[in-house]
Order: sequence, then structure tokens, then C-alpha cells
Amino acid sequence: MPTIRITEIDDNLYEEIKRSAVAGNRSVSRQVVFMLKDYVAKRHLLTKIKNPAQVLLELSGAWEDEKRSEEIVRDIKKARRNSTSIQGGL
Repeated sequence: MPTIRITEIDDNLYEEIKRSAVAGNRSVSRQVVFMLKDYVAKRHLLTKIKNPAQVLLELSGAWEDEKRSEEIVRDIKKARRNSTSIQGGL
């Protein structure tokens, strides 16, 4: 079984790992392995979850039309109506 040596670990982090190890009734070494396994498992799950941008892109789709873009713009401008509801001011 491979061995990993960790150096230059922050004292506060080590103490936190030690507290977690005691709470889980594990050695510090076993606690680190437990934490690594937990991280890897969660990371795999998180990569399967779509972020909001991916969901939006899937929902938005693409515009399909036989018209050229200039024709579409012309039609949009032609369909606009001037509003008289705010001519007197706000």
C-alpha cells in the first residue's frame, strides 16, 4: 500500500484534523485517509451537477429562421409602435 508523507502542515489545521480523528474514533492517519476519500466521492458527485449557466444554455436553445438577420431586424423595427402613455412626463 502506498505511503504519503505530508510536510509543512499548519498547526491549526493539524489540530482540527486531530479533533476530527478523536470524534470519529480514528488515528490522525486514518482520519486523513477518511477525509480524502470523502472529498473524492463528493467531487465526483459535484461534477455531475450542472451549474446554472449550463442549465440556462440547455433551456435557451437556438433561434432558427429561414430569414436573413437583416430581414428579422427590419420586421422587428416595423412591428414597433410609439407609446403615447408617457408623453406628458412621469
